[in-house]
Amino acid sequence: MIKKKGLFSVSVVPVILASLLAGCGSGSSATETSSQPPKEVTLKVGAAPVPHAEILEFIKPKLKENGVQLEVIVLDDEGQLNPALKDGQIDANFFQHVPYLDSVSAEKGFDFAVTTKVHVEPIGFYSQKLGSKDELKEGAKIGIPNNPSNEYRALVLLQQQGLIKLKDGLNNYEATPKDIVENPKKLEFIETEAATLPRVLPDLDGAVINTNVVLEAKLDPNSALFREDKDSPYANVIAVRKGDENREEIKKLDAALQSAEVKKFIEEKYGVAVVPAF
Repeated sequence: MIKKKGLFSVSVVPVILASLLAGCGSGSSATETSSQPPKEVTLKVGAAPVPHAEILEFIKPKLKENGVQLEVIVLDDEGQLNPALKDGQIDANFFQHVPYLDSVSAEKGFDFAVTTKVHVEPIGFYSQKLGSKDELKEGAKIGIPNNPSNEYRALVLLQQQGLIKLKDGLNNYEATPKDIVENPKKLEFIETEAATLPRVLPDLDGAVINTNVVLEAKLDPNSALFREDKDSPYANVIAVRKGDENREEIKKLDAALQSAEVKKFIEEKYGVAVVPAF
């Protein structure tokens, strides 16, 4: 016969004690679980090849330590990086500055947010025929990018050098040669795709070329006769779909890109061609 004691039988007591002891042990198990690395999340970021994708590749190990598997997507046509973001094929992109984003967003209906500034690629004037801007002759042919924001940027650079004067009131980062009110050397402007400017440079007296295009074409950025200064408003940024800027993995991406290690990497790898914007 089983002897009763209180509400429990004597035979049940060892079972309860064993259960309590097991419960005490579970505390250390929970602690061990909480110390494990965070669950890994994949983050797809579309980028231009140089320097954007190279900078992203540099921060991959750091992000992996923080639970983010970074997948860098490089498209042949950079113009597809914004549509890819809009359609959800990627989580963010890194190839453009705000004036360019603003100009295409109004036209294409993009609803993006900018999360951080990373670097400036000072646009510069290159020539295979001239040693200085003073050698520009009357009627010289000058290549400039044909997309609205970079065309304005190129013309402003030429204005800063005293070669032309733009009409007043241009405050939307857009201008074309039609907005030039003074052109003492009667320069002829050849508007073309930014990526093709290095190829047509031998046929021109000079061209204003974006630095990422210069790097991709293996031109020496130090050969620019003149360039923007470090205070350029054209910092390249991380763009995401509006509402995604507070995602934890996006915040980790931004923090990694603004680290001291990235600043040193940019300065040592690219010199005057790429300037940290933080």
